[in-house]
Amino acid sequence: MAVGGGFELALSADIIITADHARFALPEINVGILADAATLKLPKRIPYHVAMDLLLTGRWMEAEEAARWGLVSEVVTAADLMARAGDIADLLADGPPLVFAAIKDVMRRTETMGFHEAIRRVDAREFETVDRLYGSEDMVEGATAFAEKRKPQWKGR
Repeated sequence: MAVGGGFELALSADIIITADHARFALPEINVGILADAATLKLPKRIPYHVAMDLLLTGRWMEAEEAARWGLVSEVVTAADLMARAGDIADLLADGPPLVFAAIKDVMRRTETMGFHEAIRRVDAREFETVDRLYGSEDMVEGATAFAEKRKPQWKGR
């Protein structure tokens, strides 16, 4: 279960995988307090009216509904949850760290920008993470490995 603060913590994750028996709720309304982080984050993750329903009623949401609204990335059986999470962790561990940093940075910093301004700033390398990536050994390694049909050896520089 992801309830209250636990649900708000989950909303801070980049990828959410859940077991099919999981449930989500923001019951703060029932005790007269604001689910503060969820009030800010939830409407950015799922449709406004669904977020308002959860925030205003405190009702429980089942895993399948969470998947339907895009709140979670994937629903798996409880028996498969840790293995699936491990598979994704392994995939990410082998990935390009400078690209990961640039993706997260650009997504955060351009969230309220119009598309044309955001892409202009990316293309101009105005974000430190993008500039670092585009001038990195890893970018050369990625292109070289692709051309040579081999797995890249990322160094984070």
